[in-house]
Amino acid sequence: QVQVVESGGGLVQPGGSLRLSCVVSGLNGRSYVGSWYRQTPEKEREFVACVFNPHDQTNVADSWKGLFAISSDNAKKTVYLQMNSLKPEDTAVYYCHVHDSRDYYYWGQGTQVTVSS
Repeated sequence: QVQVVESGGGLVQPGGSLRLSCVVSGLNGRSYVGSWYRQTPEKEREFVACVFNPHDQTNVADSWKGLFAISSDNAKKTVYLQMNSLKPEDTAVYYCHVHDSRDYYYWGQGTQVTVSS
């Protein structure tokens, strides 16, 4: 059974940084695309970034290029989202999404990020 578990959210001051982690288990070596999305009460869930495993090719949405970075550690089965220069408008629930080579999709439960002084 595939499990997707995020962690690393919390409260951070404007201008600060945070790294989110997403542990993916149960894929049994299948390749996958690991993505981060975020959602606020005012907006629909929006794409932030993705990484293609095992090739490590990445894609970051234009809004966050140069600010956020996505990476993965295949040995740890973890996808990371490094977020820098955070703003209050980055406050959201961040979700990890996995699309595996069998064309199945999985979501994590989300982790809250709050940017506030």
